[in-house]
Amino acid sequence: MRETAQSVVALGGGHGLAATLTALRRLHDDLTIDQLTAVVTVADNGGSSGRLRGEFGVLPPGDLRMALAALCGDDEWGQTWADVVQHRFAGDGEMRGHVVGNLLIVSLWELMGDHVRGLDLVGRLLGAHGRVLPMATTPMDITARVRGLRADDHAAVDVVRGQVEVATTPGTIESVALEPHDPEACPEAVDAIRTADWVVLGPGSWFTSVIPHLMVPGLRRALTESEGRLVVVLNLEAQTGETSGYGPQDHLAALFEHAPDLPVHTVLADRACVAAEVDELEKVVTERGARLVVEDLAVSGEPRHDPDLLAAAFVRIVDEGR
Repeated sequence: MRETAQSVVALGGGHGLAATLTALRRLHDDLTIDQLTAVVTVADNGGSSGRLRGEFGVLPPGDLRMALAALCGDDEWGQTWADVVQHRFAGDGEMRGHVVGNLLIVSLWELMGDHVRGLDLVGRLLGAHGRVLPMATTPMDITARVRGLRADDHAAVDVVRGQVEVATTPGTIESVALEPHDPEACPEAVDAIRTADWVVLGPGSWFTSVIPHLMVPGLRRALTESEGRLVVVLNLEAQTGETSGYGPQDHLAALFEHAPDLPVHTVLADRACVAAEVDELEKVVTERGARLVVEDLAVSGEPRHDPDLLAAAFVRIVDEGR
């Protein structure tokens, strides 16, 4: 590793970002990383988050909560609080489906009137090993241009609105956008990206958790102007509906179509997932002026990233990036 610890910003949402943060948090614990910040997508319109967003007009808290839980320590305090904030109510009443952490976050937002202050306080309560920030300061919706939704005209393109609807569309997504088109980026998130040594983008739901960060003008400028090195972590498999039929090169193509000027330093991929096309993938990555790192990253027999293997891969990337 480098002689001095590194500052790292991870961008994404949902389970993909949680996997990245779990890996990076372990590097934070061993002092490889001295500053760790999560910048989280805030466009969810489903489940407990969607209900709270609709009732109170706040940012959807769900992905923010998951990021905070991923940054909890492995000790009794950290694991207890991670379980508490992730607890989802059962039963048949009005609370069914709500998550404790979502309610806690929204309560603090109401009391403080400040998204960042509220998240920082939840992080202190949990003993989170890092900071969690929203990518923007106002709620937004994801829209997608989707082809193949009409039985009588498969070439027709329709607009689908809403994160849940885009993620589960049966058609082929051609592009995504945000409404409003120019949401104000969270200032603290912009500052974190500008001063980071490394920025990690992905894995996660490609069109609804990863690419949306590139659609926020303030974040996009910060990514293109920052001296920090950007690592793109590819998904282990296509996501039914959102990226059905996508391979590693398709994920990269979608990323660069939405952000042609994105300055990627490294693309990280799982060995088994790219084995059949590693030469072609390396050519694509090299043409972008980046380098391809291929490692074993998946939990054995499961389509999800192993935090320990992911952490080891990040160590190699940072070490070789000196």
